[in-house]
Amino acid sequence: MSARANYAQQSPELLKKLFELSQASKAGSLGETLTDLVNIRASQLNGCAFCLDMHVKEAKLHGERELRVHHVAVWRESPLFSAKEKAALEWTETVTRLDGLGIDDEAYARARAQFSDKELTELTFAVAVINAWNRLSVAFQTVPGSLDARYGLDKAGLK
Repeated sequence: MSARANYAQQSPELLKKLFELSQASKAGSLGETLTDLVNIRASQLNGCAFCLDMHVKEAKLHGERELRVHHVAVWRESPLFSAKEKAALEWTETVTRLDGLGIDDEAYARARAQFSDKELTELTFAVAVINAWNRLSVAFQTVPGSLDARYGLDKAGLK
């Protein structure tokens, strides 16, 4: 795979705004662990190799256990996630896979059972942000690992 247009160079002001939104979302109440899980799952669903590569490395740097990272794709069957983490992963899938029919009340109720209104709003923003990054990286074929040194992800020791 080779990169297409460099969206960072072509639209630096828009990139800056999306980066600011990303930083604001990361500073919210979700915490690193939950944010990492959300970013990994959405990136898996969207087939975004660049973002999946990045967020797996971030999760390792944040101290996430390797086995849990491997289990994100099968979170429903895995005993490694808490009820709150499973609710976040389900909500991530629900919001990422919008099918034109909306989000049913049962899915909302399951998420709401684990999150306050503020937390669920912040979770939804986190899902929206990673989906935006996924779409940019997939559209322009950003090469996995190409920004590792810039973001300090080479320290994860994953090649």
